[in-house]
Amino acid sequence: MGLTYSKIKLSNPRNASLLPVELDALVDTGALMLCIPQSVAYQLELEELDKRPVTIADGSSHQVPYVGPIRVDFENRFCFVGALVIGDETLLGAVPMEDMDLIVHPASQKLMANPLHPNKPSYTIK
Repeated sequence: MGLTYSKIKLSNPRNASLLPVELDALVDTGALMLCIPQSVAYQLELEELDKRPVTIADGSSHQVPYVGPIRVDFENRFCFVGALVIGDETLLGAVPMEDMDLIVHPASQKLMANPLHPNKPSYTIK
């Protein structure tokens, strides 16, 4: 099974004069957060709200900037989230994917709207 990438748009909802950034994001259902490189945070003029501790794959811990808010758009879906500023590519984790009701199709490994709710995200709240 290979890596899954998908086109998303990121924008700063606090500054509508800035153009959205369209990019290929690594889609990772095993990660939780949206992670963006410093260059995207600069382009969107995102405000650092906090420093958050993260543990990376080699087991080391780091304090990284947490920025936001960010609007994430995928096809007919969008959400607002914060992001960790780390790495050299954008990573779309489970939190924004759940918020937009997206799935990774198991056979094609393609990011897509939940087929049970193709027109609008839907949630189960109990």
